[in-house]
Amino acid sequence: MTDDVLIERPEAFPGVEVIRFNRPAKKNAITSAMYRKMADALKAASVDPAVKVVAFLGTEGCFSAGNDMNDFIAVAMGGAMGRDVVDFLKALAGIDKPVVSGVDGLAIGVGTTIHLHCDQTIASARSMFRTPFVDLALVPEAASSLLAPRIMGHQRAFALLALGDAFSAEEALAAGLIRKIVAPESVESETLALAARLASKPPEALAIARRLLRGDRADVLARIDEEAVHFASQLKSAEAKAAFEAFLRR
Repeated sequence: MTDDVLIERPEAFPGVEVIRFNRPAKKNAITSAMYRKMADALKAASVDPAVKVVAFLGTEGCFSAGNDMNDFIAVAMGGAMGRDVVDFLKALAGIDKPVVSGVDGLAIGVGTTIHLHCDQTIASARSMFRTPFVDLALVPEAASSLLAPRIMGHQRAFALLALGDAFSAEEALAAGLIRKIVAPESVESETLALAARLASKPPEALAIARRLLRGDRADVLARIDEEAVHFASQLKSAEAKAAFEAFLRR
């Protein structure tokens, strides 16, 4: 299995499992192998009573730059989003335990849409959120076309997902994408402390409260599938081919 994603259970934070992007030389860009490891970790955590909370973290100055484009284009040649990607997104949407995240720096593409599935997100003041899907002639993923308007309203969701505008930490806070802004050196400690608080709560009551707050996930899972169909269709389009070629020429 790849070490580009680390699965950790910090002794100081019992009940917390950390899924950590660990590919700083590539700005934590995500490969198919990384998606597979994260999907498997989420599925295992969902049935492991020792895991109370899952926390996503990146490295200093970067959460994730999104998909590794070389890996992504290789998969895209088959004209589909990729089974590992879809498995990860469904595992993330379907887990019945709290999920938190800590962001320092870049959060691009799925590096942004992950947080729509998180119950709490801590970010540094230097964080930046952006989803350049349409710029690559693609469409939103991770059910972001459903969740983002619910969380931040149509105008902000359109700016994020269609215009491809970058959101600063302050703009993300105002939009409801994140919970709190802290200093870069405090992101990890604050995220893990928050996760530990959740892990210490009565698990059954917490699970019920979370289900009530998040509502029925059937529509989220259905939207992931619907987006994947459009994503696959766009991957085969002439405009996507041109966008990928332009990206690789940079």
